[in-house]
Amino acid sequence: MSITHATELRLTARPDTDLREDHFELARTEIAPPADGEFLVRNDWMLLSVVMRELMEAEPHPDLPMSAYELGRPPWAPAVGTVVASRSSLFSAGDLVQHVYGFRDHVLAAEGDESFTKLDPTLLPRPEYHLNQGATAWRGMVTLAEAGPGDTVFVSGATTGVGAVAGQIARCRGAKRVIGSTGSKEKIGYLVDDLGFDAAFDYHDGPVAARLAELAPDGIDVFFDNVAGEQFEAAMALAAPNARFVLCGSLSGRNPALDLEPAVLRDVTIRGFTTPYDNDPAWIEHYSRWLREGRFVFPHTVVEGGLAAVPGALVGQMNGRHRGTTLVRL
Repeated sequence: MSITHATELRLTARPDTDLREDHFELARTEIAPPADGEFLVRNDWMLLSVVMRELMEAEPHPDLPMSAYELGRPPWAPAVGTVVASRSSLFSAGDLVQHVYGFRDHVLAAEGDESFTKLDPTLLPRPEYHLNQGATAWRGMVTLAEAGPGDTVFVSGATTGVGAVAGQIARCRGAKRVIGSTGSKEKIGYLVDDLGFDAAFDYHDGPVAARLAELAPDGIDVFFDNVAGEQFEAAMALAAPNARFVLCGSLSGRNPALDLEPAVLRDVTIRGFTTPYDNDPAWIEHYSRWLREGRFVFPHTVVEGGLAAVPGALVGQMNGRHRGTTLVRL
């Protein structure tokens, strides 16, 4: 059966404060059969991320390596889909592909569009496993912090899509102890029992510095920060000599006070970084192997209901309701 129409979810208003479901609307649009050099993809999965809220602003932060969302159009988002029709020499019907045209159920593309990547369906257990945020976690934990044997590692915001992967990377690389923070007591067991963290705590449960002192009596060698604020300050107070801090996000919304004395006297390295959604080949090779060996879990939450469920899922994403990477089954 030929596809003649596609459904897409459009951003219709820019949030002034909190994101609401009525900032989006579903629309139906005609879609032509593929012409020479074109192919049609049915989107099967898409990824949601907290950075999407920033991209809805009229002028997102200029240092973000991502383009802003346009009003009246479906936002871009990482997605995985299946080619259902093709007149392209590069893509054939049945190919599994990854691209950035989420927020719609079908997309017609030309073979010159370099955002489309053909995927090996045997590399990972399921197609949606390709939609992970591991490239960011890998860059921070491995390329910048060089976490490894003997390190005590602290990951703030450890149940986010990036944090849940970063902690597992440290564990797989032989870290002595991996500690994670989260915003609810219910998620502590998830970090320890499901993801293999050595310890975890709810940052609402007393001063963060006191909890860290209990869990990391010898100090923190690597800090992977998704939160900033009090958690950065506590990590700095407990930094071990030659500690490496990598700053990935600031979910708390509060800039921390930087105590220069421990930073200087203990020779602490502090690196901020951003990473596009592109997957790093080194990350994919380790991710695939660790999954096969049973040493790694892909931490993710699946949202059912297709495009109609995306606005509510995004609101939940901003409120911290999900664990790991948030994926929508389209």
